[in-house]
Parts: sequence; C-alpha cells; structure tokens
Amino acid sequence: MKRFVIIDSNALVHRAYHSIPPLTNKKGELINVVYGFLLAFFKVVEDLNPDFIAAAFDLPGPTFRHKKFKEYKKNRAKTPKGLFEQIPKIKEVLRAFNIPVFEKSGFEADDIIGTISKKLSDYSRSCLKGDEGSCVESIAFSSDLDLLQLIDEYTKVYALRRGLKEIILYDKEAVEERYEIKPKQLIDYKGLRGDPSDNIPGILGVGEKTAIKLIKKFKTLENLYLKLDKDPSLRKESIHISPRLLTKIKENREEAFFNRSLVKIIRDVPINFNKEECLLKDYDKNLVEKKFEELGLYSLIIRIRGLPVNKLE
Repeated sequence: MKRFVIIDSNALVHRAYHSIPPLTNKKGELINVVYGFLLAFFKVVEDLNPDFIAAAFDLPGPTFRHKKFKEYKKNRAKTPKGLFEQIPKIKEVLRAFNIPVFEKSGFEADDIIGTISKKLSDYSRSCLKGDEGSCVESIAFSSDLDLLQLIDEYTKVYALRRGLKEIILYDKEAVEERYEIKPKQLIDYKGLRGDPSDNIPGILGVGEKTAIKLIKKFKTLENLYLKLDKDPSLRKESIHISPRLLTKIKENREEAFFNRSLVKIIRDVPINFNKEECLLKDYDKNLVEKKFEELGLYSLIIRIRGLPVNKLE
C-alpha cells in the first residue's frame, strides 16, 4: 500500500518546545521549536518513506468542545509566548517543501487528522479486491495518544514517547496489547475514566482498571447501561465491582455519554482535501536552503540531501 503521513503539528510543536533548549539565530529570534519540529519531520520521512504527506494545525480560539464544556483544557499551563511566535515559521518551511497545511476554525488538529484518515480509509475500502497497490495507509505522526481511537486496518499512529527520538508505531494489535480493548472502544473507556490531560472529569471512583474491565466486558456505554438497567448489581455478568460504585456509575449516565462526546474525534470536518495534492514531490531546493539560512538553521541544510531519493530530492 502507498503511505500517507499526517503530521499532528501542534503536538509536535509542544514536544519540540519542551525537548530543545532555547536557541536563537543571529537576529535574536527563538528557533528551538522550528529546529525540533524539523528534526522530527526529517525522522518521519526517513523512517516511513511516505508517498503523501500533510500537516494539520490548531487555530487560535475556542473549538466546539470549549463551547460544550467551558472547563475543557483549563488545567493546561499557559502556552509560552516564544512557542506561538515560531509556528508561522514552521508553516513557511512546510510550504517551501510543498507540504499542504490543513486547519479549520472551531476544530482541533485531531479532527483534521480524523477527517483525512477516514477519507483515506473509505477510499482504500473501495479499492478493487486484491488491488492492494491502489490502497493507502494513513499514519498520524503525533505525541498525542488521543489519536489511537482512529486506528483501523488502514490507519496507524506513529507516536513520540519521550523527547523527539523514542517512537512507537501503534496498530490495532499494539492498542489491544496496551489497553486490552479495541481502538474504537477508547472513547467509551474515556467516557467512564475521563481524560485528565484535557480536564475532562471521569466518574468519581472509576479508575483505569475498572473502566477497562467494564468496556472489555460490555463493549460500549450503551451495552453497559442497558445491562445496569436490567441488573443493577451485574451479578449475572460476574463483574466484581462494589454495589456502591455501580450505583455511582448508573447515576452518572449522562456524564459518561457527555465525556464520550468530548473525547470523540470528529471525522467530517469540512475541508478541501485532494489526496494527489499531498504527494511528496520535488521542491525548490534553493528556496528551502534560503529559508533555512534566513532562520539560522544551517546545520539542517545537509539533512535535505539525506532524504530518500525520488521523495524530497
């Protein structure tokens, strides 16, 4: 199959900021985020040798999730000024490489990635049976494990674990090995457990093990609450959870479904997407080198020559 890499740009930007010490060029401009982002970019191209590539970004301002839940992500530390100032420079470099940038007001980069990966999965499923060469595998490159819910037979996640070098490739098997449930069930799991990183509270008393146990047994929130309505103690199901906690879970039905609606990635964001426009193709090497020189990224110029032949060269 051909390979399409979608960069979760904001996730990489934050990882680069915290992984690379402050660096400035001759103009006194901070470039550590640009430098770290490009190190990750070169690595993913060299490691995965994609046929197509695109970058998804968040835009400033509230998303539909903030409108639904005012406390969404309110536990996050304020983004340092030096980080935001470098994002336009990253976009300039990406465009110099002829890499499309996708962003949409009111949505997150995750939703852009979810939309593109669904379009690619739908396209691949419609391929002629046995014609694997015309199918496309999408790989989201990120440090955000929220994207694991998107994984299917045509979608994987290339996740940064520590810094900018340690990476793990998640497919369906890797997700099930780690969480004991299927990728698509992660939103039901978080409906019960919540998501502390996004300030989404779970049901009080429901930890990771309990949430996994329930979703592993009942598959979805709908099935869980259907069983609880019929058998509040779940004795017939041989689930060993205290009656008090089961009562709390039942009483917080609306919260569980609301949490799920917040963590679920939207997969139909209205964007203009054409797979062929994301082909990793030739670029103006002089333009890229000039851009690197302007930014003071001289050490990265040699990396351009090390990228796969017939890709970025």
